[in-house]
Amino acid sequence: MTETENGGVPVSRSPDEQFAVIEACLFAAGHPLTYARLGEVLGLTPAECADAVEKMAAGYNNSDLPRGVMLARYPDSCQLCTKEQYGAEIKQALGIRRGGRLSGSLLEVLAVIAYNQPSTRTFVDAVRGVDSSYAVNALLEKNLIEPCGRLDVPGRPTLYRTTTDFLRVFGIGALDELPAVKLKTDTGENIEITPGSSFFGEPEEG
Repeated sequence: MTETENGGVPVSRSPDEQFAVIEACLFAAGHPLTYARLGEVLGLTPAECADAVEKMAAGYNNSDLPRGVMLARYPDSCQLCTKEQYGAEIKQALGIRRGGRLSGSLLEVLAVIAYNQPSTRTFVDAVRGVDSSYAVNALLEKNLIEPCGRLDVPGRPTLYRTTTDFLRVFGIGALDELPAVKLKTDTGENIEITPGSSFFGEPEEG
């Protein structure tokens, strides 16, 4: 629960001071910072830092005063970001004319991967009934999905999963916050697909 300053002397920090340091670092970064990195700054373990951020978020996101920003928490990192309901005002203030909406095909591919990850492109193609090469490459460029290994079958196709940016863009902290999807099979059976379920098991790294 200490930090070492330039002189090497450990300095105790109160919870309020820890919160202030976390807020300053996140504001300056403008992107997610890992609990490990913030822990190095505060002299905390990643788990202790995650606990501090959780306590900070409880008050930060539930303030009686209206806030335009929120403290978003992810499995291994956190970020200060603007609230979605103020998107129009932010675009106007910054002179942003075009939105960053995803096309229907990109959302379709993203949903297949999110609910069945890790997934291969061939699996995505089979679910959609069309070639998904362009959509997969576009999602990779936007850093909404990433390679996470290869499937142990002939050809060893690449497996894909969603990223922390995916969680940030959709305003969730973990995959289990995605809603369950109910589908009807060709035989008329009703099934429920839960977020993050996988048809393949653990991917091989590499």
